[in-house]
Parts: sequence; C-alpha cells; structure tokens
Amino acid sequence: MRPLRSSGPRRSGLIAAALAVTAALALTGCSGASDDTSGGRDATVRVGLVLEPTSLDIRKQSGAALDQVLIDNVYQGLVGRTQDGGIRNVLASKRSVSADGRTYTFTLRDGIRFQDGTALTASDVAWSLDDFRASSTYVDAGDLASVSDVTAPDDHTVVVRLARPDSNLLFALTGRAGVVLERGAHNDRSDSAIGTGPFRVSSWKQGDSLTFTRWKGYWGAKAKVAKVVFRYITEASTAVNAMANGDLDVETAVDGTLKGQLQGASGITLHTGETTDKYTLAFNDREAPFTDVRVRRAIREAIDPKALIKAIGGTGVEQGGPIPALDPGYQDLTDIDAYDPADARKLLQQAGKHDLDLTLTYANIYPSTIGDVLTSQLAKVGITLHVKRVDFTTWLDQVFGKHDFQLSMVDHTESRDFGNWANPDYYFGYDNPQVQQLYADSLATTDTSERDADLRKAARIVSEDAAGEWLYTATTITAIRHGVTGFPTNSTSTRLDLSKLAVTG
Repeated sequence: MRPLRSSGPRRSGLIAAALAVTAALALTGCSGASDDTSGGRDATVRVGLVLEPTSLDIRKQSGAALDQVLIDNVYQGLVGRTQDGGIRNVLASKRSVSADGRTYTFTLRDGIRFQDGTALTASDVAWSLDDFRASSTYVDAGDLASVSDVTAPDDHTVVVRLARPDSNLLFALTGRAGVVLERGAHNDRSDSAIGTGPFRVSSWKQGDSLTFTRWKGYWGAKAKVAKVVFRYITEASTAVNAMANGDLDVETAVDGTLKGQLQGASGITLHTGETTDKYTLAFNDREAPFTDVRVRRAIREAIDPKALIKAIGGTGVEQGGPIPALDPGYQDLTDIDAYDPADARKLLQQAGKHDLDLTLTYANIYPSTIGDVLTSQLAKVGITLHVKRVDFTTWLDQVFGKHDFQLSMVDHTESRDFGNWANPDYYFGYDNPQVQQLYADSLATTDTSERDADLRKAARIVSEDAAGEWLYTATTITAIRHGVTGFPTNSTSTRLDLSKLAVTG
C-alpha cells in the first residue's frame, strides 16, 4: 500500500497504504490574494495537500505523498503511466521485449539533462536500477526481484535482463523502482531532489509548503506555469472553504459530504474521476480472534457498504474483493460475504464469540464518519467497536511497522498492489500458499490473459477467506476554477502529473 499512498500503503508503499489526499490549487490572479502575474506562462499555482511527507527521500520515505508530487514532475523513469494505468515511454524513446519475456532493451532520448545541468547517460539508469534492487530497505523493495542484470552497452542503451519473466516489470518501472537518479550527485535527498522532470524543487517549509518552479532546461515541452506551491491543508472543511472563498483554484478529493458548498458556485466546476483507492478494513489475520474465518466473515457480513458510501457523500463504489475495477484481474466479488447481519450473528455464535470487543485503529486524516458507521453496524451483531484515531506517523509505526493492531482502516491507493495479499510479512498477516503461488504464476507468464486469469482466481480465494473487508473503491471529486486546464482528475491521490497544467485569463 502506499497508504494515502498509499495512497495511500503499495507493497511497502501502502503506503500503498495509501490515503485519499485532499488537494487544492490556487492560481495567481484568478482569485484570492497574490502578487504574481495572472494567467499565462508566468502563473503561480498553489496546491493544497493533506498528507505531508517527513522526508523527500524517494528511496526511503514511505507514503503516497512523494509519489503523488515528485514522480512525473521532478523525478522520471524510462517509462511512466497514464491516468488509466497504461504504460508510456518517458526517458526511453523506444523499448523492445524479447520473445521469452526475459530481456528488455530501452533506447534513451537525446539531450536529457539532470536539473544540475549534468547530461544523463545510460550508466545513470543502470546504476539507479542496480542501486534500488541492491537494497532491501527501500520503499517497494522487491519490485525488481526478477531482474538479474542491468547493463549500459553505450550511452543511449539500457538492457535489463530477467531471471524469469515478470509481467509486472514495466509497471514497476513507472514507480519508485524505476526512478532515475544522477549517479554522481551529492545532494541530501531527504530535503532536496535532482531529477530530469519539468519542475524543480525550489523550497520546502516543513509543516507549511513545498514549492516547485519550472525548469528551463527540461528536455521535453516546458511547463506551462512558472511555479506550483503545494500547501498542506489537513482539514477537509478548511480546504473547501478556501476553494469557495477564492484562496484555492483546484481542490482534489473534495469531501463528499461538503461538496454541496461548491456545487453551483460561480467559476467552479466539479469533476468526478476514477481511482484505485481501496478503502480497506484490515484484520490482523495472524492474531485471534481473526485466526477464525467465521469471525472474519461475520465482520464482513455485518458491514453494509452501500450505507457507508452514502454516509461519506457517495464518493465510492462497492468493491467486494482485493482488486479494483481499474486493475488487471478485476471481477465483481460483491456477492461474497454480502451484507447479512442475521447470518453474521449466527457465525459469531458458532465461533463462540459473544459480546466481542474490538479496537479499530486508523489515521486521523480519514473522516470520523467511517469509524462512526462501522461502530453502529457492528453493534447490531453484538460487536463492540472502540475507535482509536491516531496521527499518520503513529499509524505507520504502530500498525504498518509493528503490526500492533486488531482492526485498521486505510486507503491503499496504489495500482496493481495485489501482491500485498501474497506477502505473509505484510501488515495484514494473511498467509495462503495457494494465493502466493497464483500470484507468482501471474508474474511469470508473458500472456496477459493468463496473468489476469491467475489474478482472478487468487482474488476470489482472498475474498472467500475473508482476509479483510474492502469497504469501497473511492471515486474522486476535483473542484477546478475556470481558467485552469490540464489538471488530472483520475487517481489524484497517487499521481499529479502537472506537465499540462496551464492557466488562462
């Protein structure tokens, strides 16, 4: 997961766990106070985000907050992803894959430079990939586990050889695993970044803002705005008020219960987008009472996703299993352990669990409404739920890191993160050898139809095991002020590619 991102938490990334991030943009001169030029290529755009990273180190800092703003804008890889999850060439002008799926050859574009002026060569790429796969402590470590060798036969060619076929390799290269760093750079990555993207990190005021400026030496089409200022706004009502009052110009992940304050507002349009944000109720499957499948199934059957989605303002769709609709291997599993409180009570009786007391621990960046609804629904089947909301840093340490929890809830934002359910060491603690084998098979095949079939089989097993409860897949509402164009509206909690962001008027 990159919890909110993670995102929110992916593999380590949940984190991938991932979180529904509220973001907002305010651009110069459209409205609100600003000393900068209005519109055009000199515009400044302010972006408000909920989740602030504690470090800018793209290798070591967990959480979706870094992927969301740094990848595509500052850091780039050989390939990148589209809003619908497709793969596109970025630093590579072309790529080829051998018939056996074990050799990938990439040709680099001409004229690429890092933001300190140093020319990028294939050796930087090879070093970056080798550096990533050599460490077990990096976020998403293991994404390049199938790679056996990376070489740079000349300055413009990179050859990646695999020990076995890996259907997920290209997607992994669109994330942290594929970020290309400068081999000879000596900057402190915890508070600075040197990439090849259209924007540079010009300043970071912790607890306040992160500022990007257009990099004039960018190899591709230059950014259409001069500056982007990400401001951290933790309260949903504060962000909505800022948008309504003209202090912001784009707000992503608008709270569904507050969207009415922006609907019909002059100069503002609301856009609904799709995501892979999986709001997941995690069971600590390694600990009692969750070692009993009857208890797990009872909890699932006690929860009415439709009522929960309504309570959060309708910004979600039912999921029913671990794979969302935008990802390979999706199937409708909502009939498994569907809402049935009467059967839930029977299952608890069969398990000998009467007057069960459980604690739900989740980060306070998520609305209290979720905990309130779950408390009410579980009470109807005889389960007393104690809700413990903590700051995100505490959640990362206690739940994600130490696995010290009974129930937790997080937005796993990352795409294609089913591998978390095939990892018994992940914080879920779910351990099923059959699922692990099917997932391994899905990676090893070069046939996408076979891959999808393996994932569907594995996902059904996970759902039938009641390994967790998938509350809903989030839909995202983005409020955009008139005059702002090119702002992404899908999967905004995982990636904000601002290369097309522009301001008119």
